[in-house]
Amino acid sequence: MTAARTLATAAVVALAALAGGTVQAASGEKIGTVDTAFQWIGRDHDIIVEAYDDPGVRGVTCYVSRARIGGVKGTLGLAEDRAEASIACRQVGPISIPEPLKKQEEVFSERMSILFKRLRIVRMVDPARNTLVYLTYSDKLIDGSPQNSVTAVPVDRATAIPLRK
Repeated sequence: MTAARTLATAAVVALAALAGGTVQAASGEKIGTVDTAFQWIGRDHDIIVEAYDDPGVRGVTCYVSRARIGGVKGTLGLAEDRAEASIACRQVGPISIPEPLKKQEEVFSERMSILFKRLRIVRMVDPARNTLVYLTYSDKLIDGSPQNSVTAVPVDRATAIPLRK
């Protein structure tokens, strides 16, 4: 890697860190794991299921499943997990929205590799159907991933979804 490319990569990483905004860096609550491949050293390759409570909408929880790389690199946090995830968001209690929501907003972000890859969850509001739509995907600063999954939570028409102007 040339010195110019190393500097450019460092600059992109620094800008991405500064541009973090108000996104909640989150580590979901682990619900369970399933081993998919045995490793002699370090943790096994597995699929993990985590729950994320929407910070802007009380009563909605998103369940995300994703693969985690095992072995020594995975145990030390040096492996780059695969860019595939699945999401299912559900109403788990009475829905209340204390503050107006943005029409589209990233609500969770979690690191999937030591530097470049993140799992992201974006909430979108569909006002015509009074529905919250959640999209999960992973990205890399250098090359994004088209792998994604979407789910929706309909909100009772008696509960209006307030939007920020």
